[in-house]
Amino acid sequence: METTTDMPQDDTADFVDQLDEHLDDELYDPALAALDEDDAEWIAAELEELAALEEDASVEFIGRVAVVGYPNVGKSTLVNRLSGTRIAIVHDTPGVTRDRKEIECEWNGERFLLIDTGGVDSGDQSHMAKEIKAQVNEAIAECDMVLLIVDGKEGVSAADHELGEILRKSRVPTRIVANKLDSARNENDAVEFFELGLGMPIPVSAHHGNNTGDLLDVVVDELRENGTRFRRDDDKAVRIAIVGRPNVGKSTLANAILGGEDRHIVADMPGTTRDSVDTRFEFEGREVILVDTAGLRRKRSGQDPLDYYSEVRALQAAERADVAILLVDASMGVRENDLSVADAMRERDCATIVALSKWDINDVDLLDVSATITQKLRQRPEVVTTSGTENRNIQKLLRKAIELHDRQSKRVTTGEFNRLLKELKDRNPGPLDKRSRRRLNVLYGTQVGQAPPKFRVFVNAKELMTRPYGFFLENQIREKFGFEGCPLVIEYRSRA
Repeated sequence: METTTDMPQDDTADFVDQLDEHLDDELYDPALAALDEDDAEWIAAELEELAALEEDASVEFIGRVAVVGYPNVGKSTLVNRLSGTRIAIVHDTPGVTRDRKEIECEWNGERFLLIDTGGVDSGDQSHMAKEIKAQVNEAIAECDMVLLIVDGKEGVSAADHELGEILRKSRVPTRIVANKLDSARNENDAVEFFELGLGMPIPVSAHHGNNTGDLLDVVVDELRENGTRFRRDDDKAVRIAIVGRPNVGKSTLANAILGGEDRHIVADMPGTTRDSVDTRFEFEGREVILVDTAGLRRKRSGQDPLDYYSEVRALQAAERADVAILLVDASMGVRENDLSVADAMRERDCATIVALSKWDINDVDLLDVSATITQKLRQRPEVVTTSGTENRNIQKLLRKAIELHDRQSKRVTTGEFNRLLKELKDRNPGPLDKRSRRRLNVLYGTQVGQAPPKFRVFVNAKELMTRPYGFFLENQIREKFGFEGCPLVIEYRSRA
């Protein structure tokens, strides 16, 4: 293949012709230049697209906005409306949102984070209510702006005055949002909230979407002027999700990991944690973000809607995490539901480590449990015994989780990967289709993602790939590059 001196940006053929000049680039190596011209051309075009996507991966956020208010004023409905998602749980029962969570929002080309918080009830003096109020105060301290959501139908309440006083003292820019004003003729009812001393209220209907665009304009204008800009891809923290069936001690383990900092609400009942809560902390010089999730349970007829939405939130949390700590009740042994949760984590590209909880109050054989997990789970996760109440092996569990994150964050050079593919092809040629007499030919491959490791492998005809040969390649890649315990994502591509 001849090389030339110039390389037009939009000409794929010229790009292939000059490939030899760019062999030092991370995405390309001599394996591509060794292919015939037609194969090299379409593979090179896809590699260019991958490079462009990588350049666009860094997105800037213009700030954080806390959404606060007393129970059942429609905070979660509004958050879902503003973000265009269904991340926040919406239910008629007051106090469903108990923990704060971050939700991405985009408007007019700008991105920011909405912090949805638990409802504050000044008349409720329970431990749970006090914890929710403390979380709201933390959210206010972390944000660039606050939206105080009030019930426009009900009018000003004592709770609104209490929150208004807190927000005035915080000196964080605040806008009052009078919700549930579903008709334009009722929008003037919002004016009475002016007495809270936080400026002119904005009338909206979260349910119907009335005036939410105007509200987003106000938020974006404020953040553009006073927000703290940040990029999520600059965040090197290790994201760890705690998952498992209900009432296995996830919140207790989270509190033990956080060194007793009771940010999570702990109660001895299933389903206490209904939403995912992200907590950042430092461990042995590493930044860690801990996600404590709602319990997962098998779907069944007549299931409580809150249980269903809790499961959805837990799975979404796993999609944001790098590593999942699968908490198993050691006193009950490994159940089929535990294995189902582990499979769900793998399907969501989350590396998994198994923690046996309540180890201090049972006599289960660790070897039996490890053998079951090794036999049943494709990822072959490591098993660590723990006790949240006794703080047993908590540091060990964290170290193992961080080590697993580092392993799945490993980058394999394109040259290394293609040398392995050639070696495997020489040792075990691709399967032969007896009807067409065509054999699978692995042409080229490159790593296109990390955490989890993701590879794109180019073949002559992906319909010739068989399940056994796919498992063979996956196992060899895992063994060669030390990806044991990590999910591997391998995309097989062929020409259209």
